[in-house]
Amino acid sequence: MTASQAAQAENGDWLVGNPSGLQLASALWIGSVGLLILGLQPVLLGALYTEGHVTGDELALVATAEMIAIAIGSAIVAMLLPARNMRWKSAVLLVLLALANFWTAYASSPNALIGARILAGLAEGGLVAVATELIARSRRAERIGGYFVTLQTLAQCALALILALYAVPAAGSAGGFIALGVVCLLSLAVAWTVADDYADLPKEEQFANVATVPAITALLSIFCYFMFFGAVWAFLEPIGAQFGIDGRTVGLMVSASLAAQVIGALTATVFEARIDYRFAITIIGIVATVSSVLLASGPGLSVFWAVALVMGFILLFIVPYQIRFAITADETRTAALLVPAAQLFGLAIGPIAASLLIDGANFRPVPEFAAATALASVLLLGVFVLVARRRGKA
Repeated sequence: MTASQAAQAENGDWLVGNPSGLQLASALWIGSVGLLILGLQPVLLGALYTEGHVTGDELALVATAEMIAIAIGSAIVAMLLPARNMRWKSAVLLVLLALANFWTAYASSPNALIGARILAGLAEGGLVAVATELIARSRRAERIGGYFVTLQTLAQCALALILALYAVPAAGSAGGFIALGVVCLLSLAVAWTVADDYADLPKEEQFANVATVPAITALLSIFCYFMFFGAVWAFLEPIGAQFGIDGRTVGLMVSASLAAQVIGALTATVFEARIDYRFAITIIGIVATVSSVLLASGPGLSVFWAVALVMGFILLFIVPYQIRFAITADETRTAALLVPAAQLFGLAIGPIAASLLIDGANFRPVPEFAAATALASVLLLGVFVLVARRRGKA
């Protein structure tokens, strides 16, 4: 970092670099395109399941493969590759993702679907890193992170509604994945307004910074919380079907839940500086546990609706506090760069772990598993607090 960059960073909102508002918004949109699938999984994977393209176990494998690939792609780009030529990288990744979505639309076997979604996930992870690399350079990372989850969820909400009401009923799951590919190609125009080179963050001994008890405990807590959501989200349609709720209604619930996620993200963005991250994560973990227990109890339509909305609200409300959690655990912000990977690995492992508990058409063990992982996230926060107090960092 040059002397001029250091002086500028000392007085500005950025640790290094000074992106314009347009460049920041563009990076956040590119990252949002990479995460569109998170809000659309219940609609698109549910359609694949309903159409008979995949069984329940295969559905879990497809969801898991893509989430793991996103996490790997995000970690590789954020931790191992220099933040240079970001416009070209964004454009190439968008084209790859579009091709993967078109491949998915015409895949004729479960193995082909898994291959297509792995390719999609690697590209999506790279796109996520375009946003998170910039967020990590902000002195207000929690607030910018709140903007990021708000933008991505608004996009997910709008697209989920279009897919559930129009594209999927008219053209099935293929129509949904084709629509995703078109969004990627349209986003190429935005790729050329991303800041081309990000100024470097200090990265000496970066892996040593993460290999500490506080950093590992923080990332594991985040991982467990997203296991809770990933398990329920991937199986929401079959869970609803078990309790007599049709797929179209679940699709509407998904869209409404995404709207609740937007409200949760906006609320957290406003209040993130006023609420202690430990209090927020604890309360949200308890709410997640109770919601999962209700979902496992054979709820009626109104309770199912309420749980879907509550889970939507808390999912993204917690994200700015998880970013603060990671920064507290590792002030070099290396752990903060790995927050998306921890979240995505949780979303990936949640469905496959829960699927091991499914007995035939009985999906009740899924929310029971989710309750256990939500509670585990709170317990890990407790471990972190105890360790941090001993080190004087809590």
